[in-house]
Amino acid sequence: MSTLGTETAFEVLARAQQLEREGRDIINLGIGQPDFKTPGHIVEAGAKALHDGHHGYTPSPGIVPLREAVAEDIGRRRRVEVHPDRIIVVPGGKVTMFFAMMIFGEPGAQIIYPDPGFPIYESAIRFSGAEPVPIPLREERDFSFDPEELLSLITKRTRLIIVNSPANPTGGAIRRAHLDRLVEGLADHPEVAILSDEIYSRMTYDGIEHTSLLDYPQIADRLIVLDGWSKTYAMTGWRLGYGIWPPALVEGATRLAVNCHSCVNASAQFAGIAALEGPQDSVLEMVAAFDERRSAIVRGLGALPGFRCRTPVGAFYAFPNITGTGIESETLQRRLLEEVGVAVIAGPSFGAQGEGYLRFSCANSKENIERALSRIDGMLADDIRT
Repeated sequence: MSTLGTETAFEVLARAQQLEREGRDIINLGIGQPDFKTPGHIVEAGAKALHDGHHGYTPSPGIVPLREAVAEDIGRRRRVEVHPDRIIVVPGGKVTMFFAMMIFGEPGAQIIYPDPGFPIYESAIRFSGAEPVPIPLREERDFSFDPEELLSLITKRTRLIIVNSPANPTGGAIRRAHLDRLVEGLADHPEVAILSDEIYSRMTYDGIEHTSLLDYPQIADRLIVLDGWSKTYAMTGWRLGYGIWPPALVEGATRLAVNCHSCVNASAQFAGIAALEGPQDSVLEMVAAFDERRSAIVRGLGALPGFRCRTPVGAFYAFPNITGTGIESETLQRRLLEEVGVAVIAGPSFGAQGEGYLRFSCANSKENIERALSRIDGMLADDIRT
């Protein structure tokens, strides 16, 4: 159990809530969940399912109408045909990544993962017994990987490569040309599987279109795609996600589901159908709001003494470089919360490459973002004066 890591975002959230109970005014730019309500028609579908008596177990991979709705959505948005039998519905995105680690991870194996990246990647890799091998995501490359560098990390022990685009915590997105080169290079490594975390696929900006690894039929027999409802439909608490698995792994992943959680909450699955098949206006409105906040936060961060910030092109995060302040990331995270009531996440929470950075979430109002930036500016100005 000592090999398992955690998510600093939840620890910061707990401390922020404690300070709020003590009467402090806290602006939370740390937690990575939309600050919007789940759209009404989705909530109504979940409630109707309960009233209609859907209170029991469901098939472990998910109810057939939901898996069919996912397949139709993939065909509509990504123009790729996926059979519903390849889709396994799970309670949140983490389950798909955890199952992938359990299938491919073992002592002696290596799994390549992004750094900085979602902290559960490294945690689950270590728990599986495998060796985590980081692929650096560098600021000068807009936090995309170098495909040649990634390919050079592959050894005879490599079992799985994790790709996340758009990415948490950086907001970076991998260019199609880089994915082209990665897939081309993987032809020399047919034993290596790929987990593509595409949970933020509907959240891109500046005319950037998401490129899914589903676009590459030559790796379809070893590609696992992670997606879900949490971010796109503001359904984090519903615990509803899915994985698209290659045919050879469906049975194994289903057995893991049977042993792990039996099935996903029945009413949540009916809500998931309504989300995919219903109006998408709320998604567009939420992404537009994140876009407006993104502009405000990047502009404000760039004006802070000692900060510089690349413009993120996806997700709802900014990942500014703070090395100019001369303050270590975790120290600045703590001071911002304790001294001026602004909750953010230190970059090292997402890997060693995150030192010198902070993650800011746009999941708060533009007004609160501007208030937070003003507080930070005041604190840093006081530091400079003293």
